[in-house]
Amino acid sequence: MKLHPRCSYCLLSRVHQEAELSTDNKELIEKAILGGIDVLNSLYEPGMPAAELSTSMHRKAYEILDDNDPYKSMKELSSKTASRFMPVIRSHVFNGDEDDVATFKRAVLAAVIGNYFDYGVMGLEVPIDVFDETFKEHFKRGLDIDDTDKMLDKLNNVVYLADNCGEILIDTLVFEIIKKMGGNITLVVRGAPILNDVTMEEIEEFGIADKVDRVLTTGSNAIGVRLQEAPAELKDALDNASLIISKGMANYETMSEENYRPIAYLLKVKCDPVGEDIGAPLGCSVARLLENS
Repeated sequence: MKLHPRCSYCLLSRVHQEAELSTDNKELIEKAILGGIDVLNSLYEPGMPAAELSTSMHRKAYEILDDNDPYKSMKELSSKTASRFMPVIRSHVFNGDEDDVATFKRAVLAAVIGNYFDYGVMGLEVPIDVFDETFKEHFKRGLDIDDTDKMLDKLNNVVYLADNCGEILIDTLVFEIIKKMGGNITLVVRGAPILNDVTMEEIEEFGIADKVDRVLTTGSNAIGVRLQEAPAELKDALDNASLIISKGMANYETMSEENYRPIAYLLKVKCDPVGEDIGAPLGCSVARLLENS
């Protein structure tokens, strides 16, 4: 996905947010914002890949703040909230009908709704306090773009690109039904903390490695998947996948710049630039499969 002019001030708002999460030192907060502005001024070019700018801006902010995980408390809150509601979410997905295809569809829908666990998107209110009500409302509405039927014959060797903390717990329901249907899963998480994205720390904390066949990392703290920093093992996994499932907007921003196919994008549309790029209005629940380069 290419950079949209609106991305510039949204990115600065996110730098401001992570600075305030990291410190109450006003001078340091202002220094982080100025650092973001410097990166914006030096790198911004119309039409450049969006994640190239966002990665550089966040790395500069983390460097100035001397904090490699300013979202740590937010990540913990997301995980606690998701853990609390998992029994309800699970009952919606595994409702006793014994229909694996229908269960897969419901698990994908639940995972997309879980993509709400995203702090820092300008104008987005994360529905932590009423997540159960929000989940039920969106579950009843279903997917706005639903290509799940087209994914069913491609589940034998899945590479699953994870996104945020909290929602990763809901993703495990997708893993469970894919495994039940005979598929193998390679889960991919960030190589180091960036925003509220899941890393190996959360995988180990919640025992998620036991629910998949292997866990790889992106090799860095880049936004999404930055292939020039990715380990050879990840590139090999992407090359040999029967299906890549790309979760969330950051992974969409990077993977949409590549030619990997087939690839399924699972996400909530939480900003207009992503919505315009993927062809879905703000707020849509998306499970879109691309099969041809």
